[in-house]
Amino acid sequence: MTEGELLWTPPRAFAEASQLTALTRWLAAERGLHFVDYPELWQWSVREPAAFWGALWTYFAVESSTPYRSVVEGAMPRARWFIGSRVNLAEHLLRYERRAAADEVAIVYATESRVPETLTWPELGARVRAFATYLRSIGVVPGDRVAAYLPTSPQAVIAMLATLAIGAIWSSAAPEFGARTVIERFAQIEPRVLIAADGYTFGGKPFDRRAEIATIAAGIPGLAHLVWLPYRDPAAAPPALPPNVTVALWSDALAAAAPPRDAFAYERVDESHPAWILYSSGTTGLPKAIVHGHTGILIEQLKTTAFNMNLRPGSRAFFYTTTGWMMFNALACALLQGASIVLYDGNPAYPHADTLWKLAAETGVTLFGASPTYVQQMQKANLIPRERYDLHALETIFLAGSPATPETFAWFYSDVKAELWVTSQSGGTDFCSGLVGSVATQPVYAGEIQGRALGMDVHAWDEEGRELIDAVGELVVTSPAPSMPLFFWNDPGDVRYRESYFATYPGVWRHGDFLKINARGGAYVYGRSDSTLNRYGVRIGSAEIYRCVERIDAVADSLIVCLETPGGGFYMPLFVKLAPGATLDEATRRVIVDRLRAECSPRHVPDEILAVPDIPYTLSAKKMEVPVRRILRGADPAAVAAPDAMRNPESIHWFAAFRDERADQIGVVAAR
Repeated sequence: MTEGELLWTPPRAFAEASQLTALTRWLAAERGLHFVDYPELWQWSVREPAAFWGALWTYFAVESSTPYRSVVEGAMPRARWFIGSRVNLAEHLLRYERRAAADEVAIVYATESRVPETLTWPELGARVRAFATYLRSIGVVPGDRVAAYLPTSPQAVIAMLATLAIGAIWSSAAPEFGARTVIERFAQIEPRVLIAADGYTFGGKPFDRRAEIATIAAGIPGLAHLVWLPYRDPAAAPPALPPNVTVALWSDALAAAAPPRDAFAYERVDESHPAWILYSSGTTGLPKAIVHGHTGILIEQLKTTAFNMNLRPGSRAFFYTTTGWMMFNALACALLQGASIVLYDGNPAYPHADTLWKLAAETGVTLFGASPTYVQQMQKANLIPRERYDLHALETIFLAGSPATPETFAWFYSDVKAELWVTSQSGGTDFCSGLVGSVATQPVYAGEIQGRALGMDVHAWDEEGRELIDAVGELVVTSPAPSMPLFFWNDPGDVRYRESYFATYPGVWRHGDFLKINARGGAYVYGRSDSTLNRYGVRIGSAEIYRCVERIDAVADSLIVCLETPGGGFYMPLFVKLAPGATLDEATRRVIVDRLRAECSPRHVPDEILAVPDIPYTLSAKKMEVPVRRILRGADPAAVAAPDAMRNPESIHWFAAFRDERADQIGVVAAR
């Protein structure tokens, strides 16, 4: 499959019925604005940000207690949006309840052992109001933090919306996170309330987390209340807790009658009021506590769920995620469009490798979201979902989490469904949204992200700050956007915030990814630029190498780094996890080298190829290139790769042992 090969053109009826086309028609009728194509619309959205975002505010009929006096004031990192307005994110997430039918589904939920169940819009709204009333009854006020240690479940959605509804600040961690990892996050923000489940099940194996919860509760300063959810075992009792922490059962917190919808008071807040706190991976230091606001997330996710996801009432959105990843928050935001959401708690490949496709067929998913890593597992297993499942409802594939290869795109068209809008996005936790992503009115090209997101002033720059077209550069954002972080928690003077994004190009957001924008406006993301592969002055994206190498049958997974050596040289080893039954002999090495040389370039050929037991990943399925690079340069693994923040912490020890064994040789290995 050739990168950039045309795979799909949207049928006229699909494009005409899209949410994006509805917006352009509204802009023409209400604002007198006419655009030839999407690139022209994007240009206007970043050239006239006040006009664009102000138009969206009206288009989506945002409900505010007071009108805003200006759309945007100031510059990055402290730009302010819709100054003077007062809104509530949860109020808008539940707004569709006002017109939903009594039996209309808001949430579909399944686990490894439980068939899909549903929660209607009236049921969701009532439970949110009941839990919000409980939080108020125990003294939670606007600005207090409420944290959760919950699986991907309706309870997590209910708790998040209830927290937002009263102006408190939400934060969550997945139950597979170890106690140290959770404490590193929650101790920074000092929540008053912790909502925790007794455990979870993954791959058919139960995990009891009561010991971890006891450690977490003892490690959070100021914790006053625990809401206990017997999730895995209905008879599970909470662990011993510090004497100052009260305990309430989840069922008791919901037991009181919920206030009627019209009688419930949402806490409308100004544009600087936090909604939730997300975290960086924490593999190389204390996780950054990234704070987003009600106003910024509301307007950004109204835009994304409508124009990038093409959601509306009747849509059913699924993304495989845990509560420790921003995609959980983003999936919940599908409710803004009156769409229903599908939640799955468990191993995506248990009891069978195609479990998620079975779920999609049974629940009528219209938007299926997953990481490209998951799709690569499907390809390796030679699964063909279209032969086993009725996927007639499926319209959209939403890939996020890592760069998607041309082969990943092609797999969907050949093995899932021929008439399908296959999309890839890139953005992240920092924005809780996408910077480049899907465009319903444009063709799909293999491996290509369709365009820059509306209102996101995204460019590829060289080291001197010059814009690049059809060449790989740093992904930068040159003007503010509403869902940029309000700030980092406990970061006086925005020191960490500025160091994270603004140290390279003053006043310009450097995202940390390699990006190429082509002449038609399509985008390619080639991995993290902070794990740059620099061979003789030429920067290489690691994703290019992974795409090539991981198509080889003998290779199950891979990781590559590049180390600078004294005298201006480089050492670039490629680490491969072999497929079952494969061996890394000279023939296999030759296949890898020849493939890289032919499909990429001689500069992509590593200096050495080594077999490893496993490739280290973060809990959010990111390859740990930077920690491995730092370990090979001499860093203590414990200082750069927190075990509790890793999916497979034992994998990192091989690299430390390799470093110690080869200490005198690393950096002087002859190039092939």
